[in-house]
Amino acid sequence: MDPLHLTTSRHDGTLTVSVSGELDIATTEQFRTQLLALLREADRSRLPHPELVIEVSRLSFIDAAGLGILVSVRNQAATQHTRLHIKGVPPAMRRLLRITGLDQHLA
Repeated sequence: MDPLHLTTSRHDGTLTVSVSGELDIATTEQFRTQLLALLREADRSRLPHPELVIEVSRLSFIDAAGLGILVSVRNQAATQHTRLHIKGVPPAMRRLLRITGLDQHLA
């Protein structure tokens, strides 16, 4: 098992969280907490177009619970007018997004 590791950076109104390890039922709460905190920070920034980037190139595994968090965070970002981008999607995750139809909404 590859533990989940999150690293956050800030640059010119863009908040980036780099994700590595496994995103599954055991780690989704940590992931959700971090992403919701970043969305609150983006909302408080008062920038006209805040942006949250989720960089997943080092994500080794994601399950349905992890996908559910991404959908939930995407919906929250849209509600508060924060742009959300998922970058560096590895091939296995890209395939999962395509199979579930989430590629049209997340990638």
